[in-house]
Amino acid sequence: MASWKNHVRAQLQRRNQKEKHPYEGVYRSLSQLEERFEIRQQFLEDVQSTSSQGGENVRLLQLGLRESEHLADKLSQTVSDLTTVLHLKDAELQHWQSRVSHHRQEALTLAKTSNTLKTTLYQHEYTIEQQTKELATLHTEQSGLKEALSQAWNEKENLLRRWMEEKKQEADRLNKYNDAQERWQRVAKRLRRHLYKNGKKASEPVTSNS
Repeated sequence: MASWKNHVRAQLQRRNQKEKHPYEGVYRSLSQLEERFEIRQQFLEDVQSTSSQGGENVRLLQLGLRESEHLADKLSQTVSDLTTVLHLKDAELQHWQSRVSHHRQEALTLAKTSNTLKTTLYQHEYTIEQQTKELATLHTEQSGLKEALSQAWNEKENLLRRWMEEKKQEADRLNKYNDAQERWQRVAKRLRRHLYKNGKKASEPVTSNS
């Protein structure tokens, strides 16, 4: 931004230096013509005051009058040209002043925009920094949770395996108990049949030979 301002300032300074000399020449020429016109007017007045001295003075008077008229016309045209040039230069100067004011306003707007963008950039950088820290914390927590989940899964597998072993052992005990119960029932059944047979035999009458 500063380099752009310096460039515009340098261009305007060079332009002012270039335009300064033509103005000085115009004012110098105008001053010289005015001096010559005043001298010719004074000469004409002197000749008119001594016109009664003879024909030579009349001829000189006519020559001086023509030259004065020619100088007056030339001076009038020069003044008109200079006035036109001055108006053009004044319009051009106003145009460049308007351009400079416009560019200065643009520079101020750009500077404000740049400051706003810098502030926004700083805010985004701070937000990114905070989010980076939060992300690192979340990664750490995620690693801890994964480790805890893995440990919980291992404990679940161990508990399930022990439960399955206990259920298997319980089933084995139940099967053994059922087998024992079946054996005892078979033994009791045979024992009851045996007792029944023995009791039946004991109740039958004894026949004697007479």
